[in-house]
Amino acid sequence: MTHETTLQLVHDYYAAFNAGDRATMLALLTDDVAHDLNQGARETGREAFVAFMRRMDASYRERLDDIVVLASSDGTRAAAEYVVHGEYVADDAGLPAATGQRYVLPGGAFFDIRDGRIARVSNYYNLEAWLAQVG
Repeated sequence: MTHETTLQLVHDYYAAFNAGDRATMLALLTDDVAHDLNQGARETGREAFVAFMRRMDASYRERLDDIVVLASSDGTRAAAEYVVHGEYVADDAGLPAATGQRYVLPGGAFFDIRDGRIARVSNYYNLEAWLAQVG
């Protein structure tokens, strides 16, 4: 991977996210992708990622804007910063009741890249700020 191809890979990942194109998102991941949930455990593998996306899609409608992607010179690592525009549409276990609350929240992610695919995604956002908007 080069710096430029890694930038494009991460942009393609977020374009697929915004389009609701989960199949394309999954195609951009390694089979053993490590997914670090915000303030949570690491989940490993594409099937775990599919289950996570199903949970997210059931409770949230989100779009990412103002996406900025940075990559290492060798293309093996990347980082992204963005603004999440979302709606909380169905209860998510352990969180406040969903009533269609809207939220705007900055977020970020870190990536490891291997063999032209994303091998790790670590997502971060301020949970307290989200709770203040939906609670």
